Amino acid sequence: MNRQLLMIAILASATGPAFAQAAAKPAAPQPITKAAYIQRVDRSFSANDTNKDGFIDKSEIEVAETKAIGTRKAQMINQREAAFRQMDTNKDGSLSLKEYNAQLVAQPLPKPNAAPMLARLDTNKDGKISAAESRAPAVAQFDRADTNKDGTLSVEEQQKARAKK
Repeated sequence: MNRQLLMIAILASATGPAFAQAAAKPAAPQPITKAAYIQRVDRSFSANDTNKDGFIDKSEIEVAETKAIGTRKAQMINQREAAFRQMDTNKDGSLSLKEYNAQLVAQPLPKPNAAPMLARLDTNKDGKISAAESRAPAVAQFDRADTNKDGTLSVEEQQKARAKK
């Protein structure tokens, strides 16, 4: 039953005019009462129960999903067209490499910040990272993964180590 309600809530959020408006212009979250939320879910259920039998069957779900996917596709096309028009600064209907890269080129590079790496690796606090300091975390990671302490990471030990991440 909870799974059905979740599916209905998902369909509610993916269909209807509210979805189209939210995708175009994200609104700040607003408080909502439980009664209002349930009313929204019930409206969505009713909209998707096209034969009005009190149930949403496979075909009704597929119709709702097709509609939602079509809506999202149309929105993406509109967004891409708007981005293209914005990038096509000379309005010739095509993008030169210069136009395509212009927004990226205009972005300043972030200021480098060595402090986090130095804080993590410079264990003797001399303002530099030695090869030994650089190697230490990787060696410690290897040693943790080498559970049988034979100096070799078997495929099984590697898989277990990856699973722990």
